[in-house]
Amino acid sequence: MMLLIVDPGGAVRCLYDEAIDLSALGTPKIDRASHVEPDADGRWWADLWPVEGPRLGPFDARSLALTAERAWLETHWLP
Repeated sequence: MMLLIVDPGGAVRCLYDEAIDLSALGTPKIDRASHVEPDADGRWWADLWPVEGPRLGPFDARSLALTAERAWLETHWLP
């Protein structure tokens, strides 16, 4: 499932996923919303500074950081 937000002007916002071919809606403009990176100790962080969000973590696994990143974006940035 992919959540698409359409504003009154017709612009579509979403978290990028390959579930839908976004080019079917027009020419996509894709911007990075965060950076998920390990630290020197091998723990993972999701840094949401590109969308003026917090730095989440540390997490023991990259998948946990990605899940937290998606949850934050869907709750605080996407709507």
